[in-house]
Amino acid sequence: MSKFTEYIGAQFGNPNGFVGSCCCLLMNIINHRMYKQILSNIHVQENSKILDIGYGNGYLLKQLYKRYRPELFGIDISEDMKLAATARNKQAVAAGKCHLSIGDCCDLSYDNDSFDAITSINTVYFWRDTLQGLREIKRCLKTGGTFYNVVYTKEWLQSLAYTQKGFALFEKEDLIALGKEAGFSEVVIKDIKRGKSYMVLYTK
Repeated sequence: MSKFTEYIGAQFGNPNGFVGSCCCLLMNIINHRMYKQILSNIHVQENSKILDIGYGNGYLLKQLYKRYRPELFGIDISEDMKLAATARNKQAVAAGKCHLSIGDCCDLSYDNDSFDAITSINTVYFWRDTLQGLREIKRCLKTGGTFYNVVYTKEWLQSLAYTQKGFALFEKEDLIALGKEAGFSEVVIKDIKRGKSYMVLYTK
C-alpha cells in the first residue's frame, strides 16, 4: 500500500482539512443508497431524540431534520467535521434541535435510555472496541429503540486499495454475534445492495 493510499484511508476514518472535506463530499455521493435506507426505515417523530455516530459533514442529520424534525445529537472524532456539520445544519442548531459533540462511541457521555434511535453509516470499521461501542449504544437507547448500523460488506471493502490498513472488516455473522453479546433483544439484517452493502438493526 502506498503512503498516499494509506493517507486517504485514514481520512475516511478521521476526516480533517481540505482532503477530509473532499472525502466526505465523495461519501455523500457514494453512500446515497445508505442514507435513503435509514430515512425510509427509521421509526421516529418530531419529539424523538436521535443520535448519529460519526456525523461527518452532517449530511444525514440534515436529511433527518428536514423529514422528521426530531431533536438531533451527534458525536464524531473530527473537530473539522463538527464545524462543517454545524454550518450544514445551521437551521436545526439555531432552533436548539441539533447538538454536536466530539468524542468516542465507546465512551458515550449521554445518560442511560436517552435516545429513540441511533444511526451510523460506515463508522464501525474504525471503533477501537466494537463490543464496547455496541454496549454503550445499547445503554443509551430507550427500551424498544433501534440502532441502525449501515455498512459495506467485507468482500467489497477488501476489493478497495485504501481499506487494507486501519479498517476492521466484518462478516454479517460477526455483527450479529456482537450485537447479541452486547445484549440487544433482536438483531436483523436488511440488504441494501446484495454483495455490497447492508443495514444491521439492533433493537434494545
